[in-house]
Amino acid sequence: MKFLQSFRPRLRLRCSGLLLLGGLLATACHNDETTSPSPNAPVYSGDVVTSWLTLQLKLALAAPGGPVAAPRRYAYTSIALYEAVVPGLAGYQSIAPQLNGLAALPAVGPQLAYYWPACANAAAAAMSRDFYPTASAASKATIDSLEAVTTASYKDQPADVLARSAAFGQQVAAAVSAWARTDGSDDATPYTPPVGAGLWVPTAPAFAPATAPNWGRCRPLVLNSDAGADQGPPTPYSTNPASAYYAQAQEVYNIGQGLTAEQRTIAVFWATNSWHNVLRQVLATQKPSLDAAAVAFAQVSIAMSDAQVSLYKSKYLYNAVRPITYIRTVMGQPGWNTLIPTPAHPEYPAGHSVTSGAAAEALTLVFGPNYQYTDKPYNIAGVVPRPYNSFDEAATEAGTSRVYGGMHYRKTTEVSLLQGKTIARNIAEKLKFKK
Repeated sequence: MKFLQSFRPRLRLRCSGLLLLGGLLATACHNDETTSPSPNAPVYSGDVVTSWLTLQLKLALAAPGGPVAAPRRYAYTSIALYEAVVPGLAGYQSIAPQLNGLAALPAVGPQLAYYWPACANAAAAAMSRDFYPTASAASKATIDSLEAVTTASYKDQPADVLARSAAFGQQVAAAVSAWARTDGSDDATPYTPPVGAGLWVPTAPAFAPATAPNWGRCRPLVLNSDAGADQGPPTPYSTNPASAYYAQAQEVYNIGQGLTAEQRTIAVFWATNSWHNVLRQVLATQKPSLDAAAVAFAQVSIAMSDAQVSLYKSKYLYNAVRPITYIRTVMGQPGWNTLIPTPAHPEYPAGHSVTSGAAAEALTLVFGPNYQYTDKPYNIAGVVPRPYNSFDEAATEAGTSRVYGGMHYRKTTEVSLLQGKTIARNIAEKLKFKK
């Protein structure tokens, strides 16, 4: 796929000033291409996207749902932000008709001027308030502050234009939030895990109940985005020391018994690192225009959100036992522990690998293969930044980190990368941002 290759670092022009949309029709729907501006529409800075992504990374740290719910929040925010600016982006179109069940969105007014960065600012602020209702008072104040400071930076724009732009961004956000509330992510149906040989049971040290057993029932953002993604069942369960299953557990045990310094570093580095932080760093470095930044945010976020749904659908289909359970019981090592605590859900497929595969594929589609960057986690103190020669290289390391951490078998991490990549490719084929 090369349709996003035009989003290169050369798109760094920044433009302010009044954009007159003389071609807008009074009856035009947001989803109609007739709302698009002339090919000579100004190019705006994408800094507003980077700023809100940075804040949401901080908000996500304390939000309920943890890494399970985070991709969903980013995805809906990215959709609202893109839809709030797309009427002002030459050559682009709304993706609302291409998404799963999203109705027509609010339309811009005919013959009215809008300042599109202000539309993005208001939409992102509204989505942040909606998706982080339990944030602390200090965090909520930070949302208000970022919105106000960003608005103040547009002081050269007429007050009526800024007010109109903010109102439009808020209207789009409200519509996207309403759609989000119907996706089934709040499903609280009680779950009783199946019982049997090779099936998941709560794991040490917390022995917590299953996490997100109903997440796989959430409505995907793109219909059939995981078609052909599931890689089939895991290695057949066996307690026979000569079996392939026993051998993969033996490898995890052996690695855990003799972790090298590099393996330990990798396991810790990826324990809570975020691919949205990778995107934030790339955007901060490349400083793309608003169109490129908005599309990158949406492309990566939608892929990761749908990958998360597919992941949990597969996890609770196969209900595979975790290495720590097998090693402690079948292999007779009751005192064995993992380096990183085992999450409270089945082993197969691997979450880090599925989401990393989706993120890396989406990032590659936007920024190209062999993109070299250095990753500095925003939420892990004292960790040395790690350089990568490509997003794929980083995704492979992220998957392998879970073998070093003791949570997954190597084969699981390898096939799970393919699941994530397939989802990202399916979405890239289906979602057309450009006309």
